Amino acid sequence: MTAGSAPNRPPDGPRIALRLLETTDLHGHIHGYDYYTDRPSDAVGLARLTSLIDIARAEAANCLLFDNGDFLQGTALTEYWGREHGLATGETHPVIAAMNAVGYDAGTPGNHEFNYGLEFMLRALAGAAFPMVCANAITERSPEPLRDRTLLPPWVILTRQMRDTAGTEHMLRIGVIGLLPPQITAWDRQHLEGRLATRDIVEAARAHVPALRAAGADLVVALAHTGISACEEDAEHAALALARVPGIDVLLCGHSHLPFPGPETRPAPGIDPARGTLHGKPAMLAGRWGSHLGVMDLQLQRCCDGWRIADFATELRPIRPPAGAPRPPEAPRIIATNTAAHAKTLEFARRPVGHSAVALHSYFAPVAPDRALTLVAQAQRDHVRRCLGDDLPILSAVSPFKCGGRSGPEHFLDIPPGPLTTRHIVDLYLFPNTISAIEITGAGLADWLERAAGLFHRLSPGVQDQPLLNPDFPCYNFDVILGLTYQIDLSQPARHALDGRLVDPQARRIGKLCHKGHPVAPGDRFILATNNYRSSGAGGFVAEGISVLDLGPPVSAQDALMQAVQSVPAVAPQATPVWRFASMPDTSALYRTAPCASRFLPLPNGPHMEALGIRDDGFLELRLFFQK
Repeated sequence: MTAGSAPNRPPDGPRIALRLLETTDLHGHIHGYDYYTDRPSDAVGLARLTSLIDIARAEAANCLLFDNGDFLQGTALTEYWGREHGLATGETHPVIAAMNAVGYDAGTPGNHEFNYGLEFMLRALAGAAFPMVCANAITERSPEPLRDRTLLPPWVILTRQMRDTAGTEHMLRIGVIGLLPPQITAWDRQHLEGRLATRDIVEAARAHVPALRAAGADLVVALAHTGISACEEDAEHAALALARVPGIDVLLCGHSHLPFPGPETRPAPGIDPARGTLHGKPAMLAGRWGSHLGVMDLQLQRCCDGWRIADFATELRPIRPPAGAPRPPEAPRIIATNTAAHAKTLEFARRPVGHSAVALHSYFAPVAPDRALTLVAQAQRDHVRRCLGDDLPILSAVSPFKCGGRSGPEHFLDIPPGPLTTRHIVDLYLFPNTISAIEITGAGLADWLERAAGLFHRLSPGVQDQPLLNPDFPCYNFDVILGLTYQIDLSQPARHALDGRLVDPQARRIGKLCHKGHPVAPGDRFILATNNYRSSGAGGFVAEGISVLDLGPPVSAQDALMQAVQSVPAVAPQATPVWRFASMPDTSALYRTAPCASRFLPLPNGPHMEALGIRDDGFLELRLFFQK
């Protein structure tokens, strides 16, 4: 079958209109509820998305629904089930129960399915009433990928009776192959080392797709839990390279959370974000947390050599419609499956754990000292010190997880002074990462910070109101290192590309790098506390050859943070000045934050900023000055 644009003269034959629906990166969002703020949300949730699914199904005679992974981690609900409640043999995970009620045709795991361990994941997936497939997660490697023993079936053929446009029924065989980022073995090393291996996404697809075709598939759909990058060497975001694999007709993508088609993805060779194609093949990526339903309508035409995609159209339907449009309701059957789990999660999330004497928020985390980051960094550093002692200076690298961006003006940390509960701990540290540590040189620290400084656009001195943050740079890659002081000169170009590759060896944004007031020399040695995600190489921070230090049994950052909170009557972290922007007279930039952030202005230790008003997208826009 040849995918892509319609031929000039498609051969005569019956046509089938086939609709493919995609959800991806649900991250445990079933109810439309934000457990971290403890209030309902109309911007997330499978329950509300199901109403759109029901409508989309009713509109099409032939319809298939797929999920593209990352559904077992991401909310207080998944945290409770993954870390405290557990999952007994035969018990159905609440997310899986909800997905069964929706009625999926097939799915694939993402990288976050492995966060709570292999046994937990397999127990959860065993409850699915639909096939789960993955071709590149393997338990036994063979010389040839096709002979690997895979953790899950690499692919499945769905045999469906479908009606053509004339009303005649045909038996169609839809092949579905699953693929995930091969980096899972590094990101979840503590769970997977010695038990699971991976192959490159494209390598696995090139081996298995011909086998899928040989088994009789009329159409091949790749459930690829991978993002869309213009760099075809990007092994994590490999959708563009995957589109070159012969025999794949359709790509359903995920992982990056960036909706496709749409303006969030920039046009590039092989990428058409308006039409929704990768190397001419139809593709889509349906956002995150249930924000969108991916809807792809294929026109299949019968030819002498089988069925061919004659035409297609793709759209993403948001659960939060434009202003004035009706909001889809939450589907009662999904709410019903989740009532007990929701109640247990609220009980878990509201459990008292401590007290904070100060407000903890992330409204200015990318531009100024931040109390919440200080608290997390101190907890991380203290754990490493207990494990290793003080033979070398111990620094701590942390990054903000909620800083608005494409997730909107509500996506910020905001914890008022007063009682702290479990939900606040999880909100302070969203991921089930474990604490890790490496030995690093002064030169390595400088390069680490150069990588983090890629968050910012290069600014032209003397120019007003330039955009400050690069929207393509995730805030969780903006590491701040407690224990150092330094400045960031935004008149200089970024040293690294968005994916971490060194692109400008002469570029230096980081200056005046000091430890305890003394300049850091390239050969100085330190211990850097970080997390297992970062020390595994994720984000391109860790240089090759650096070994991870032995801290004993893994301890999660959340547990270390909980211990820090419970060890004192009240936490009162200071917004420790770690870094500042280099001076650029007569220069300003625009920074966007939540409207309620204005109550914290002016910042005692941050740059001077003035409010310009609320934008149409709901963000408060601030003008930031680069003064001495």
